[in-house]
Amino acid sequence: MSIRSIRARLADDPAVGAGNVLTTRIALGEGLDEPLLTFDTPVDDHAAWEPFTLRELDRAVRARAAALHGLGIGRRDPVVIYASAAADHVLGFLALARLGAIPALLNPNLDGEKAARYIHRLRAAGVLTDPAHRELLAGHDPGAPLLPEIATLAQGDPADAPEPYRHWGGDPVAITHSSGTTGLPKAVVHSHDSLYAAIRHRLALPRPQGSERMLSALPSPHAATLIITNLALSSQAQLALLSAQGGEGVLQAVESWRPHGVIGFAATWADLARHDLSTRQLDSVALWWNTGDCAHEAHIRRLIATGSREGVSRAGRVRTPGSVFVDGLGSTEMGHSHFFITHSQDTDRYGRCVGRPHAFVDCAVLGPDGSELGPNEIGELGTNSPTLALGYWNDSVTTYRTRVRGYFLTGDLMYRDEEGYYYHVDRAVDSVELGDGHRLYTAMSEERVLAACPEVLDCTVVAVREGDRVVTDVLLQLDPKADQLTDRTKEVTAALEDRVAATVRRVLVVSDDRIPLGPTGKVRKVLLREWHLAGSTTRTTR
Repeated sequence: MSIRSIRARLADDPAVGAGNVLTTRIALGEGLDEPLLTFDTPVDDHAAWEPFTLRELDRAVRARAAALHGLGIGRRDPVVIYASAAADHVLGFLALARLGAIPALLNPNLDGEKAARYIHRLRAAGVLTDPAHRELLAGHDPGAPLLPEIATLAQGDPADAPEPYRHWGGDPVAITHSSGTTGLPKAVVHSHDSLYAAIRHRLALPRPQGSERMLSALPSPHAATLIITNLALSSQAQLALLSAQGGEGVLQAVESWRPHGVIGFAATWADLARHDLSTRQLDSVALWWNTGDCAHEAHIRRLIATGSREGVSRAGRVRTPGSVFVDGLGSTEMGHSHFFITHSQDTDRYGRCVGRPHAFVDCAVLGPDGSELGPNEIGELGTNSPTLALGYWNDSVTTYRTRVRGYFLTGDLMYRDEEGYYYHVDRAVDSVELGDGHRLYTAMSEERVLAACPEVLDCTVVAVREGDRVVTDVLLQLDPKADQLTDRTKEVTAALEDRVAATVRRVLVVSDDRIPLGPTGKVRKVLLREWHLAGSTTRTTR
């Protein structure tokens, strides 16, 4: 059976979903001994970077399922995974899904106190940790028993694994969480069908160049990791999963593992842009694939100048310099990016354009009363899609507050142009009313500064209302080669809209440790605003 046939079989089978891709692939009996998933840490009898075949992956999952079953874990039991290694999250998810349990994946960067409060809200049946995170939970009450350390699950006997649970489309199959930049992360529950809907769509399309050998720089507990893992299983693509998303580590992985594509979040692309990419061995990369927050033009342009792609010329198939960057906009609740646009060195549609919606998405820009707005009118994005999460675990109030007229309200402020392209201007919580019907959009302001000031590697705009006026500070992280003492106020304010420039109080060059980040690497603007109102725009975060 060819890869194309495997893709078609899975796409056409309505019973296949996020909870049973592995067992379905095993049942097909094809491609069992070809390399498939690779982890960056030692796993069982595999060294770091030694790939698992489909058969070896199934054995590792059955061993863990047997051990969990022996601990009494079964159907509908929420089980938390709080660990550092990508392998623990991926294998733990696959094993718990086999049992019909509900893996609740927790970002390892969340501190122990917040993690315990989050777990307590889940009312989990148990918590799986590695030693480091077990220590972080010490002294805190997660309201759930600590199960044996997650590494011990590998000692289970694969032969003792129960028969795979038979999933129904609406079954909860995973709990992941929001970024937590505004407070305690929200627990988002995904279904068997919702986490597979976009994969089913992609399997019916030609496989993009670069997707046959992918490196994942996504946070391993994120829904996007579960999607890319199941996409790899469904399309017999090789996938390597990183446990950390820092720029230098990603570059080293690209140079050593030689992927054809790299998938990650905007924070990773910003970190990569801090390096001199011309000195790195990135020629294997044809595709950079972004999900989550849309990326900045300045960071995209640095990436597409690297890598190479295969094309056809009169001389036959040739490889030419330059790569493509697929951008979009998604969130934990959306389950998959709902928009896409492809950038190359020949394209020029930027300005926070996230492209057009995927074919499986119904979306609209909505006004405060829920009415649909017309072209070039800024409002909140409402979206409906089979990829949407079921809601928030143990929080029906938030679930229903984020729904209107059948749409999920994403919290993103956007507009669409006459050609049907959508543009992201800010998160609603980060924008500020200026009066006379105008608003200050921090994300769009950052985009303008980055595009106009090449020595600025990253930019954060902090805007708050103080009495009857808006005051803005612009925080710059500069190229180390740039003069750190030069006053860049004129350069920055010239890049901004006049009404926004008029609010600027200070333009500050700051070090990385002055920008507070959430567990997924997003800037915690709510904390920066609190500091600003308290009289200190930045504090040391590390």
